[in-house]
Amino acid sequence: MTVVGPFGLSVQDRDLTRDVQVGMDAVEVALAETVKSDVPFITITARHLLEAGGKRFRPLLVMLAAQFGDPYAPGVVPAAVVVELTHMATLYHDDVMDEAPLRRGAATANARWDNSVAILTGDFLFSRASQVLSGLGPDAVRIQADAFERLVTGQILETAGPRPGEDQLQHYLDVIAGKTGSLVAVSCRFGALMSGAEEWAVEILTQYGERMGTAFQLADDVLDIASDGHESGKTPGTDLREGVPTLPVLLLQSMPVDDSDPEDARLRELLQLDLTDDQLHAEALRLLRRHPALERARRETLRYAEEARALLAPLPECPAKAALQGLCDAVAIRTM
Repeated sequence: MTVVGPFGLSVQDRDLTRDVQVGMDAVEVALAETVKSDVPFITITARHLLEAGGKRFRPLLVMLAAQFGDPYAPGVVPAAVVVELTHMATLYHDDVMDEAPLRRGAATANARWDNSVAILTGDFLFSRASQVLSGLGPDAVRIQADAFERLVTGQILETAGPRPGEDQLQHYLDVIAGKTGSLVAVSCRFGALMSGAEEWAVEILTQYGERMGTAFQLADDVLDIASDGHESGKTPGTDLREGVPTLPVLLLQSMPVDDSDPEDARLRELLQLDLTDDQLHAEALRLLRRHPALERARRETLRYAEEARALLAPLPECPAKAALQGLCDAVAIRTM
């Protein structure tokens, strides 16, 4: 049994292990080359997150989806580079918006340098992703442009917040679909498309990516509350501190008040306060970790992972399909 990719995903098929590992190694080399600039300082800032590691979840999905065609087709590795560069660029921008001090266990670019450097580095990575993308043809450019529009729209929706009378939970899910689902779906689409997979398989894998993207982000949001920061590589409770309601908080708000539990009332009170205060933030995080809403959020994450798994049913039985199913389990397990 060989470990490949993020979350300790285990692949038992030797040929699949080889194909995926060769692809992932090629992606890593290409990423290192692509972020180089003639300006040494830009190379340093662009390599900052790259060298901090990361799960490479999206390139892994490109490689697995490519198994339904020719995994060694020339467009597969560049497509994986495009989605990872795009993802990395958004992280630089997200950390500025969140004022996050840590990312992947290291100081964020905005913390190490400043906001301007972080924003411009993200822009630089977007430009490099576009350069690579241009070699994949007009269809790929259109697909990426559509996904990028969805990604930016999701971020704007999150920033603007729900409209008066709009269901907050649905708004939250719409944000996730744009910010995360769009690029995860494109990862699967690019892998299948660049490998020459049949059109029906491309569509199935794209839809799988949509649901997997939602499950992946829900797991991250649960981790933001439940972890101590070592697994996520981020400061715990970042969204809570910034007043960004994620699934655990939204579910709590939808639950009736438990008059028999003083901690329930105290937590609801804290969520109305400014949690940039360290003591209040620590108290709210402790109480939310003990609240039933966190377990409900875990179950909801499992539901989305199971929906992603069910979408794979029409695909032929093969090691790649088993690996994609395994990712459903692995993403959900992260929330436990």
